[in-house]
Amino acid sequence: MPERVSLLMREFLSWIHARRRTYADAMLVWRSTCPRHTVWEDALIEGFVRIEHGDRLAQSEVVLTPLGRTILDLKADP
Repeated sequence: MPERVSLLMREFLSWIHARRRTYADAMLVWRSTCPRHTVWEDALIEGFVRIEHGDRLAQSEVVLTPLGRTILDLKADP
């Protein structure tokens, strides 16, 4: 688990947790070409979220992993 989780990552994980989110939703809202804002890619790499495939990728659901849920349960870094 990373030593520090950014507030932006916590916001992303909370957004995923709030209600059902599709891959298309996540791409529309969180994809970025800025190398400083890679929250979507970082969440996948760190294992905080996973894509549960549906019939089409755009309709697949993005869900928190157990590790992602743990991050949300941890007290925010000062």
